Amino acid sequence: MTLSGSESIAVSRLEKKFGDFIAVNKISFSVRKGEIFGFLGANGSGKSTTIRMLCGIISPTSGRGSVAGYDIMTEPEEIKHAIGYMSQKFSLYEDLTPYENLRFYLGVYSVPEEQWPERIDWVLNMARLQDVRHRLTRELPPGWRQRLALGCSLLHQPSILFLDEPTSGVDPITRRHFWNFIRQLAADDMTIFVTTHYMDEARFCERIVMIKQGIIVASGSAAEIIADTCPENAAADLNDAFITLMARTAEK
Repeated sequence: MTLSGSESIAVSRLEKKFGDFIAVNKISFSVRKGEIFGFLGANGSGKSTTIRMLCGIISPTSGRGSVAGYDIMTEPEEIKHAIGYMSQKFSLYEDLTPYENLRFYLGVYSVPEEQWPERIDWVLNMARLQDVRHRLTRELPPGWRQRLALGCSLLHQPSILFLDEPTSGVDPITRRHFWNFIRQLAADDMTIFVTTHYMDEARFCERIVMIKQGIIVASGSAAEIIADTCPENAAADLNDAFITLMARTAEK
């Protein structure tokens, strides 16, 4: 599948089955370069399955898709090296220090060794972790581990960053600082693909797709989804729209 010049991600009729269970049911969407794109749904809706297909972690059952110019069916390893990925579990080795985690991921991403000192210092400064670079990661507060995980996902300077519920379990102040930095990355033309349960975070997304039971039930800006879903409620917000859509599809 060929991307247009303005797209970082595009999928067409993407499907994933586990036996007889359809986790993702022939969905189609695209994400523009430099866009903060939200992918929202309840638990078990197909969000994480979709993101794992896009990241080259699992293979689709059918459909087509392209991420960073690579085919999700035939070039999953190329995709893994072209993107950054941060999951809600942070994907860190807690028995290693922040410095050791960074060195490990530099090797995973095949970053040339002569660039390691510069990349490590950049992440430690960005994440405000220079003073604890040699402490065990498990001893760090959740917000600090979150910053380290984000830094690890950016070590190889990807053009697309996937964030799978990245602020789960951290406090509101840490969440705010995190999103300030994400918006800076998008301003520098990085594409951000994010899943979240927090509707106040979703408002930072330029476009949103909502998925329920593997099917897309809404797409557009937050304002468009609210207006389409709750036309008679002038005070409605994205949380109201989300609840309405999830309840509506559940009744069908």
